[in-house]
Amino acid sequence: MPGIGVVFNPRSGRNLRDPSAAKKLARMLGDHGEVRQARSIDELYRVAEDFRSMDIDVLGISGGDGTNGVTITGFINVYQGNALPQIAFLRGGTMNTIANSVGVRRGPPEGLLNRLIRAYVARASRPLCDAPRHVMRLRGDKGLSGLHGLSHKYGFLFGTGVICGFLSEYYRNGPPNPVVAAKTLAYGIGSAMVGGKTIARMAAPFRGEVELGNGGMWPERDYLAIAGGTIDQIGLNFRPFYRYRERPGTFHLLGIHTKAIPFVGQLPRIWRGLPMKASYTYDATPSAAIIRSPRKTIQYMVDGDLHTCTGPLYVETGPTVRIVIGT
Repeated sequence: MPGIGVVFNPRSGRNLRDPSAAKKLARMLGDHGEVRQARSIDELYRVAEDFRSMDIDVLGISGGDGTNGVTITGFINVYQGNALPQIAFLRGGTMNTIANSVGVRRGPPEGLLNRLIRAYVARASRPLCDAPRHVMRLRGDKGLSGLHGLSHKYGFLFGTGVICGFLSEYYRNGPPNPVVAAKTLAYGIGSAMVGGKTIARMAAPFRGEVELGNGGMWPERDYLAIAGGTIDQIGLNFRPFYRYRERPGTFHLLGIHTKAIPFVGQLPRIWRGLPMKASYTYDATPSAAIIRSPRKTIQYMVDGDLHTCTGPLYVETGPTVRIVIGT
């Protein structure tokens, strides 16, 4: 029986705090599958090749948002156009925005895996329930950091500008966790109100333009952020991408061009999943976009991980993945 293959990231949040976590998951999984640790990109690709040859039914991922994105990227590249197994997010990371957004039950990885095993055993009479979601495919003309240089990256979220600035500040403030993320946001809001140095670092504008797949253009100007998602949340329960499933095969793209203080005033609306003031942002649901900048490099985020490339940055709708929910 092909079973469940679990990719375990020993460096992610909860897993890092529990050195025996991988062994616990392996004992629990027993004869229903295998747990493999991936400490590097090369190890991840070897695990993906092994799981493909085993023809696993379900890919479990024990880690946070970054682990999910990197793992899905590796498996898409290895499976080379063939459908991926169903994906079960087992959490285990510091931030679990993607799992939260698609409706994965909260709880520790061992509890989620236990429920997954029970559902997997019973799948003959009650198939595993999954939620199909598109990922986005991103690449620059030349990758300067990230996965395998020129390879595509896949994820549910991406962003430039203040999104990268926030994450850089967040990672600077100690071991990442939701409390640190909330404090970083609070410091940024406070700094915006007084014109402090923190907001100057976080909200350095992104200069660029956007060519939409339907031929539309957003002009070259300073943007607080250009960001998109195939899920609604971006972290801390903020939901800027409320149009993410408005049209099949598209993602919700925002070009936020207001200043930091007016943007802060829109945060309550973003948290509730409501649109920002129309004069503050461009808004579209394309299947593809090209982001160009007069600067030599473009820094961007994919699922919480920061990358840098020479431009332009190409973003398009990628394959559909099936995320297990309701177990």
